[in-house]
Amino acid sequence: MKKRLYQTMIELSNGKASSAALKRFAQSAISQKAVAGFIKAYNIELGEIEHPISKYTSLHAFFTRRLNKQARPIAGAELVSPVDGRVEIHGAIQSDSRFMVKGISYSLAELLGSESSAQRYANGQYAILYLSPADYHRIHSPADGQVVKQYMLGEKSYPVNRLGLTYGKSPISGNRRLITELDTAYGRLLVVKVGAMYVNSIELTEFGTDWEKGQEVAYFSFGSTVAVFFEGQNLQFDAKITGGDSIKVGEPLAYMV
Repeated sequence: MKKRLYQTMIELSNGKASSAALKRFAQSAISQKAVAGFIKAYNIELGEIEHPISKYTSLHAFFTRRLNKQARPIAGAELVSPVDGRVEIHGAIQSDSRFMVKGISYSLAELLGSESSAQRYANGQYAILYLSPADYHRIHSPADGQVVKQYMLGEKSYPVNRLGLTYGKSPISGNRRLITELDTAYGRLLVVKVGAMYVNSIELTEFGTDWEKGQEVAYFSFGSTVAVFFEGQNLQFDAKITGGDSIKVGEPLAYMV
């Protein structure tokens, strides 16, 4: 029961008013009393976090915590995971520029807000990573590259947890999302950061155009999902990755072939 309550606080609800109220509570000093219970409910590894628990003045402050510098070593793979989370699904994008998320087909053009942008990635590859409430919610660059485009889309929001991905009405294409396109040594890639229900919860921490693999670039204030799209078929996913596997920032996601 407690775990479900904490999840509601972090991923928010299905109503605007209740989501706003939960957001206010999570960011209030009163919510600091919930931090210890949150840690216990999700069995969070305290040795990784940057500060002692007493330094986090609210549940939201703990949720958006940074880790110590040694916690997430960066692998030598050309493409590494940008977040801690679970690999919901990965593979080749279909020739009609549609891809599957939990058995539902989504248009890449709807997600990106542009048919021309979708055409570039129509024959590429993708991975969708879901972050649970327990996960570290800072976002890192998956590769070395230069930002060529960055824009926000979406006014309407739907849940981005597993239930929303499965049963929501176009949850990914409907949510507010921040899309970053990187030009890398092996082609273009997109990092699509999908915000939580009814809240624009994506906060940038890097405003430069040169991104280094493993560098922190943003964070999620509330529940979230990240989709990564790769141009062309010149990448091979790490052999250890299958649908539903956990992955952490800096761990191998794909290699150039």
